[in-house]
Amino acid sequence: MQRALGAPGGRSLLDVGAGDGRLAAAWAEAGWSVQGCEPEESMRGVSRRERPQVDTIDAGLPDLPFADGAVDVVVANFVLNHVASPRRSAAELRRVSRGAVVATTWTLSPSWFWAEVTERACVAPFAGAKLTAEEDFERTADGFARMLRDAGLERVVVTEHGWTWNADPDVLWYSVEGGVAGAGALYARLDADDRRRFRAAFERVVDERAVHGALPLEHRAAVAVSPFS
Repeated sequence: MQRALGAPGGRSLLDVGAGDGRLAAAWAEAGWSVQGCEPEESMRGVSRRERPQVDTIDAGLPDLPFADGAVDVVVANFVLNHVASPRRSAAELRRVSRGAVVATTWTLSPSWFWAEVTERACVAPFAGAKLTAEEDFERTADGFARMLRDAGLERVVVTEHGWTWNADPDVLWYSVEGGVAGAGALYARLDADDRRRFRAAFERVVDERAVHGALPLEHRAAVAVSPFS
């Protein structure tokens, strides 16, 4: 990805949906002048505490507080799959960049794992906000590319990458207790009895599927680069 963007040379990069600032800090270490924006207060706190070299502000899609063409490069890592209006948000990324836009989305995530845990715990699955048919897009590399082109990103190139994450079950459980993603949102809404059943179901699935103490979870992601005009 960095090769596609050219040499940093102190050029400016905006990380939209920067989370805890981990990737923004990596861009900064590579030589970019980085700013992050993150709408979630607790994530901003982690970024500011652990990665003070990155200026992280309170902002998020679909409206960013930057002028047209404010930065050289805009990056949005696994953000467009969470917003209420992917096309409007993608157009906003293009608006604030005078150069390249980089965006990623999941084409395969370990949601099956949490669906199995939820079913075994006999609790109702988390029903998050659903996109309308007009807003949704096919969660494939081609579908992601079509959505971005609809939003006005020209000459967008999308590649798909796959890997297996050998996850530490303890880390997965900490993420649930911390309210991360759909599984965390579900757990936060459960009463004490349902939480005990959910934890027991989690442990059963881990016992059945773990290999040498780790959970092999397959992932695939689409990486889109809309290059310089």
